[in-house]
Amino acid sequence: MQGKPAVKRQFKPKPPARKNFAEANGNGIGGNVKRVFRSVVNQKTPDAGIYSAPMDHSYRSLQHDGNTGRPGYEAMPVLDNTTSKPIFAFVDDLFFMAKIQETARKLNVKVSFVKSDKEVLESVAAGEEKPSLIMIDLNHHTVKPLTLIPKLKSKLKKETNIIGFLSHVQGELKVKAQEAGCDMVLPRSAFSQNLPQLLRRHATSETELQEY
Repeated sequence: MQGKPAVKRQFKPKPPARKNFAEANGNGIGGNVKRVFRSVVNQKTPDAGIYSAPMDHSYRSLQHDGNTGRPGYEAMPVLDNTTSKPIFAFVDDLFFMAKIQETARKLNVKVSFVKSDKEVLESVAAGEEKPSLIMIDLNHHTVKPLTLIPKLKSKLKKETNIIGFLSHVQGELKVKAQEAGCDMVLPRSAFSQNLPQLLRRHATSETELQEY
């Protein structure tokens, strides 16, 4: 008795996965991203390939009746450089050096960059007024801030405010700087944001420190 012939099974190929209608027509999230990417890549500008950071308007104070061309802003008043009090900075970070110089220039405030406590004390010994502010990068690579701060404090007393700045994650260094005599320790971001107010306040007689 002969058995039934074996039947060959036929496997049908699976149909291709259906695309989302929006994506298929370029209207979904994927389509939007692709269009934006293409527009950026294909954009031709004279300075293509050069990154330009947003303009820094931190030296302006918020007002409701500003007259600087941008509604809601008014330029800070420029100070008299001849009557402003001395300000020193122990900073070797190029970014912060440039920021301090630019902000001081806009406010017409003189800031002297120094590398040792002797430079500060020699200026005072020469008959100049005691500095109203000394800014110290607590991550300075040349000077030792924790050794420098008590030296300056012992010589300059309360006439001089010492403000240090550091990374926001350096909590232990902040405590040590305060114990060494630092009047205020700010994260880099807060120092940068409040720099115009700090310079303006200490260049005049308004030397009382505020919390930031």
